[in-house]
Amino acid sequence: MICTFIGHRDVPLRVKEPLKKILVDLIENKDVKLFYVGNHGNFDKVVKETLEELRLVYTHIECFQVLAYIPEKRQEFDNKDYSNTIYPSFLENKPPKYAIIERNKWMIERADYVVTYVLYSGGAGVFKEIAEKKGKTVINIPDI
Repeated sequence: MICTFIGHRDVPLRVKEPLKKILVDLIENKDVKLFYVGNHGNFDKVVKETLEELRLVYTHIECFQVLAYIPEKRQEFDNKDYSNTIYPSFLENKPPKYAIIERNKWMIERADYVVTYVLYSGGAGVFKEIAEKKGKTVINIPDI
């Protein structure tokens, strides 16, 4: 089973506790072993950090950060660890703004579960709706 994440760029740090509970449940009770995470905004950062902590306990899970585009600045690229990343090749010629949209759709398409942090309409809200329309199991953190 596969899980991905969609959320607002800015989220409170208190999101980490309910996120961790959701992830443990998905790993222990729903057989989720593969996680796709974006790389834009604080929600993605909190998700990535939480998954890295959980990998110390649940060594069988895999986590990949899915890039929407290759960083343009050589220094930015050189200073980051891209060892657990995926870059879907069809994004190569997309402008960055559209690449993020297409990357999010790509992650949702492959996921069985979509964990969201959505409080209002906007980008994250649109992708939450897309996941729901595709019949994905959507878990919205503010709703629990």
